[in-house]
Amino acid sequence: MAAGKRCAMNGVAGAKVLVTGASRGIGAAIAGAFVEAGAEVHALAETDQILGAAEAMGATPHLADVTDPGAVATALDRVGPLDVLVNNAGLERLTPIAEMDEEALALFRRILDINIAGTAIVTACALPQMPDGARIINTASVWGRVAEPLFGAYVASKHAVIGLTKTWARELGPRGIRVNAVCPGWVETEAALRSADELAARDGSSAADILAGIAAAQCLPGPVMQTRDVTGPYLFLASDLAANVTGQTLGVDRGEQPW
Repeated sequence: MAAGKRCAMNGVAGAKVLVTGASRGIGAAIAGAFVEAGAEVHALAETDQILGAAEAMGATPHLADVTDPGAVATALDRVGPLDVLVNNAGLERLTPIAEMDEEALALFRRILDINIAGTAIVTACALPQMPDGARIINTASVWGRVAEPLFGAYVASKHAVIGLTKTWARELGPRGIRVNAVCPGWVETEAALRSADELAARDGSSAADILAGIAAAQCLPGPVMQTRDVTGPYLFLASDLAANVTGQTLGVDRGEQPW
């Protein structure tokens, strides 16, 4: 709670915050952290899982697919004026280029649609409701700065999210709107565990072996991060402590990718 109180004194408490992809994983942890810091949180996701998740954390739920402009606009109308937008909704799956059949191509396009177009759609719908000095925080990834075999669509999409972050920082700077990105490393989420299982199946190892190898390559000791381990940077970037920070990407990965 001490961290929450520090953030509360610096522009987070009382702020109205929208977090997309908030029904589980990192998004749910981010939304919960803002609730604990005293913000009014609106949690958006495309499945009705968001209803129970939002109730559990004390947030207001909204149901919409971020790739559907009409659904997003309707949800944003219900939110009203907005101080902080966290574009967190995303899809991570393996998309090996040597296995690009019709089904794989459809998945490739869906990843780009959610991770890139969805981020842009939500931001475009939210901007008219955001005052000067508002904050936008995009969830990118360590793989938005480096390459990772077999994850072409996801890697490309997260590189694009970083590009959008830098571009929007310049576009919206005259309004005092700060735009930054957080780049989490491996976090123990449903999506990450699925990827670990798929990688393990390819080389005859186990998901535990994959995760242990990732942890061993990090600069800091310890296992793969939990969702709560990456929430602090979002609170920081939303607060007055980051009043002079925009167009930046903040890595949170225990030194998995020291850049």
